[in-house]
Amino acid sequence: MVSFLAGIQNALAGGGSFLTLPTLMFTGLNARAANITSTIALFPGQITTGLAGKKHVSDLPRVSFKVLFLISLIGGIIGAFLLIKTPVKVFEYLVPWLVLFATLVFVWGSYFRKNTESGSYISPIKTIFSQFIIAIYGGYFGGGIGILMLAALTLSGLPVRNAGATKNVLAAVMNASAVAVFLFSKDIAWTQALVASVGAIIGGQVGAYVLHKVNEKILRAFIIILGFALAIGLFLKT
Repeated sequence: MVSFLAGIQNALAGGGSFLTLPTLMFTGLNARAANITSTIALFPGQITTGLAGKKHVSDLPRVSFKVLFLISLIGGIIGAFLLIKTPVKVFEYLVPWLVLFATLVFVWGSYFRKNTESGSYISPIKTIFSQFIIAIYGGYFGGGIGILMLAALTLSGLPVRNAGATKNVLAAVMNASAVAVFLFSKDIAWTQALVASVGAIIGGQVGAYVLHKVNEKILRAFIIILGFALAIGLFLKT
């Protein structure tokens, strides 16, 4: 049920890991194992969501989609290797801060970020560098990458609709590379991952259908409240 809701949430506004991460930790997994398992569980849903909007994926004015694709692939691999090499105790200390950061990014993206439809855009070098950093972060943790990419892509010259579709595909790419690395990890809880992936796929498809019917303000407020509550709970736990 939680992964189903996470799939819907990812399709609508992002932040599905806010639901799956604490749930997996509640089952007894440590923070790193929960994060790895969550990434694998939500990945199939990300593929279907990316495919659903692929017709809106486009090149940036001065940077091709192929370049962003390659950068996302490489960055995701680097982030995943960094996660595997991070001691469990260190990652458990970092998780509350990562969740808090992701929540603050979501708040910024929901209420304070201005859409960039015209005017001056960031340079191709800044676009490539920002995507590379986001991809590394995505492979390492992933919370908030949708908002970060949406901001970077619109600042680089993409209209919002095209930026949304493009970031969905790029998110799937960086998570694909991370999953490829995680498959060799002993931290995967396969039973939880397989069960959750089914719910995430179904939820993602449902989310695609109800995208224009859900009150987005309520959804965003729910994600933010959940994120802050999770961060507080994790700070109290550590």
